[in-house]
Amino acid sequence: MSVLRRLWIYQAERCPLAKTVPLLACFSTASITLSAVLADRPLPAFSAYLIGFTLVFILFFQLRVADEVKDGEDDAQYRPERPIPRGLVSLRLIVSLGIATIPLAVFLALAQGSGLIWLLVLTWVWLSAMTFEFGVPAWLKARPVLYLLSHMAIMPLIDLMLTGIEWLPHGSATPALWLFIALSFSNGCVLEIGRKLWAPESELVGVDTYFGLWGPKRAAFIWLIFAGISATLLIGVGIATGFAFAFAVIALAGLAACLIATRSYAANPTPKAEKQMDTVAGLWVFGCYATAGFLPLALGALP
Repeated sequence: MSVLRRLWIYQAERCPLAKTVPLLACFSTASITLSAVLADRPLPAFSAYLIGFTLVFILFFQLRVADEVKDGEDDAQYRPERPIPRGLVSLRLIVSLGIATIPLAVFLALAQGSGLIWLLVLTWVWLSAMTFEFGVPAWLKARPVLYLLSHMAIMPLIDLMLTGIEWLPHGSATPALWLFIALSFSNGCVLEIGRKLWAPESELVGVDTYFGLWGPKRAAFIWLIFAGISATLLIGVGIATGFAFAFAVIALAGLAACLIATRSYAANPTPKAEKQMDTVAGLWVFGCYATAGFLPLALGALP
């Protein structure tokens, strides 16, 4: 197969564009839009949104590259069916592509101006530390909760960079924006835990999952706690935008759906329930960003 064909198979298995692109587009657009809405400023030009999406797409690809590097030995030993261990593509190729995206990201950040490059560099510093497990891989892996929180800390950094596209030209962000940045952190935990709530028959030797760590009931409960934190922060964003009731209705309805999925998984963690939890986690996060970024515009346009 050609290199392009092999890379296409790689993306389908490791970072499917059909799922990733809509979520990143929603995330980046909502971040920039909400920053303007909270500060009562006009929306920025389309170029700002295009730069935001491209930068976040690059960063998420670089996150995938970082995972390939830090999980390389475990994948070779426990997950030989993955693209790199089975020889579909080489680690060198994937790392080279990740490095090749750096100049483009630098160019876009400099083109946007207003010091955005420094928020991008800050995100890269944390990403680099994550790649090498902050220099203490064994210690960190022995503490899975701390591992989760330290790795999800990159989400608010990415969001700070995205919102900075809008607020940096004006000097500073409105304080209410920190509610949304905190929402990015909790949503990152919702996604990460949700994709590792497996069925017993899906468990693999050497692969850490939250099912294996906490058991189905406790793992589902902890996932629901993070969803509840996200719902609370989303309502806080609604209060800040002046549409508290509409935000609360959506947040509570979504949380009710999360509760139903959680109870089903905790009672019977089958492969079907495993897939459902992963899907619900993705829909929840997408819904949070769509609500935060677009609902104030829609309601504000009403007569």
